[in-house]
Amino acid sequence: MAAVPELAVIGGGQLARMMQQPAIALGIRLRLLAEGPDVSAAQVVVDHEVGDYTDLDALRRITADVDVVTFDHEHVPPAHLRALQDSGVACRPGPQALIYAQDKGDMRAKLAELSLPAPAFAVVDPGTDGAEVARAELAAFGERVGWPFIVKTTRGGYDGKGVWKVASLDELDEPFSAVAASGARMLAEELVDFRRELSAQVARRPSGEMVVYPVVESRQRDGICVEVTAPAPDLDVATAAEATAVATSVAEGLDVVGMLAVELFETQDGRVLVNEFAMRPHNTGHWSIDGAETSQFENHVRAVLDLPLGSPSPRQEWAVMVNILGGRVTDLVAQRAVALAAEPDVHIHLYGKDVKPGRKVGHVTATGDDLDDVLRRARRSAAILTDGDETA
Repeated sequence: MAAVPELAVIGGGQLARMMQQPAIALGIRLRLLAEGPDVSAAQVVVDHEVGDYTDLDALRRITADVDVVTFDHEHVPPAHLRALQDSGVACRPGPQALIYAQDKGDMRAKLAELSLPAPAFAVVDPGTDGAEVARAELAAFGERVGWPFIVKTTRGGYDGKGVWKVASLDELDEPFSAVAASGARMLAEELVDFRRELSAQVARRPSGEMVVYPVVESRQRDGICVEVTAPAPDLDVATAAEATAVATSVAEGLDVVGMLAVELFETQDGRVLVNEFAMRPHNTGHWSIDGAETSQFENHVRAVLDLPLGSPSPRQEWAVMVNILGGRVTDLVAQRAVALAAEPDVHIHLYGKDVKPGRKVGHVTATGDDLDDVLRRARRSAAILTDGDETA
């Protein structure tokens, strides 16, 4: 009997967890390096080891006799990835691409090199240049593009963390303290007057084959994605084409293998600007599990293993994904029955996480031909699972 193909995955979050189902269907065995024995993916992936993704020996153990390794997050040190590549393990995406997802300053510089549309920016390094020089550079940036503007840490930061809106020099104290403690650089960006946020996703194989998902609209609250509508309602055809062209240009320009999500601003005058991107399955693509012919997770697994890609076409006219954020409901398993009884056609995905305020602990997806009804059903189901509110 032929050996079962194996794929190593670094990181035990919900993204790795959601790779398990398509891997089972495709006859692929996942091998997981998890942060703890009961993290989200470790609960469903039998072949897992608890270890530190910054420990090269742990990475070597989990990838032993495996041809390909992929990732639940972007944070594995590039030197470790190059060491794995030198030993014959294909890292997908590779360190030459992942560096741009790890460091927002490098990302902005690369986007400029590729002539892709993005907000005006400046990168300053308080650690190298000193705080006084860095403050002067940020002040000059504010005078050039206008106050207020956005300051981000170039490394780390997620779901609104590591991001500050500053309206004066006095308001730089908090980001300076936080970034100095992390040892990262600071990224200043113009504050974009945008109509809404969009996301364009592509899957790409080593051969260069790509498939493109519909451009979606995402809604954020306090820097956290709370809702995604696929496709983005009332999106001009030319704007959708531009967003897709930007995503494919990033994938080709950076030689990304696997899923790529490019988060975009749609400006008030109809332009699209790149906000950030992720080289892995992404929250804005969770709708595809129930709403597309081939989910982002299946196409990620196919892509990194260099298998032919599946259709990203929607199954129905609309799909709406709403995140379940930690709220008053603490027993999601018990509350699941209430939500299913209220909205039996809404798909519930729980991540096996302890409920904490504002934490992503799952999501729901509704599909159909009437957008208002799809929105209502998805929001009601999520509200029941978040706060027990059946009247939403």
